[in-house]
Amino acid sequence: MTSYIFRYFNTIGYGETTRLLLTAAKVEWTEEHPEWPQEKPNQPFGRLPVLIEQSDDGSPDLVLSESTTIERYLARTYGFLPMDPRQAALQEQFRDRQNDVLLTFREYMSVPDSAKEGVYAKFEDLLDRVISAHTELLRENGNTGYSFGSTLSYTDMALYTFMKLFFIQIVQYSEAMPKLFKAKLTPELAKLATTVEADPLLVTYVSQKGSLAEYVLPK
Repeated sequence: MTSYIFRYFNTIGYGETTRLLLTAAKVEWTEEHPEWPQEKPNQPFGRLPVLIEQSDDGSPDLVLSESTTIERYLARTYGFLPMDPRQAALQEQFRDRQNDVLLTFREYMSVPDSAKEGVYAKFEDLLDRVISAHTELLRENGNTGYSFGSTLSYTDMALYTFMKLFFIQIVQYSEAMPKLFKAKLTPELAKLATTVEADPLLVTYVSQKGSLAEYVLPK
């Protein structure tokens, strides 16, 4: 039986979507948190995350690096992305849009004060476009809490992680970000978050890791 080792830092970051996919797939998997930077030379491309797929005897059968490569491999393997390339591409574009937002946020945090205003405007425009696109997608799907059809998809899990990053992790770097995201949050996105958490494939995992309900539901 195929099993997996997932190597990443003990944080949401670029690893949470993979954790959700492995959990939803109901496969055997364990997580390792390598000592960093000591273990950096021992990882493919010198970076994390890394996914190791093991054969029945426990030997490495496949080693992958890069977060979206890992995610898409698992999503295709376990049915969370359509097999049809065109239908899959429709989902994958939403994940790539999220990366654009996150990379621009990192740029905003690293540039000198004199450049922050321009980069922040770019960041907020990208964030608005991502929220608008996802909201429209959810409405077109009947506002069921799922992005496509009536079952959990790669897009759902990636968007859930995106929200989790803004509400829980990014506050370490900017206290204003959770408030900004909350102000822009639409009812459709809030419903997706609660629907993902209540999905039978993920409900146990969420109960162990913590819920977004306090962040996305009205008080």
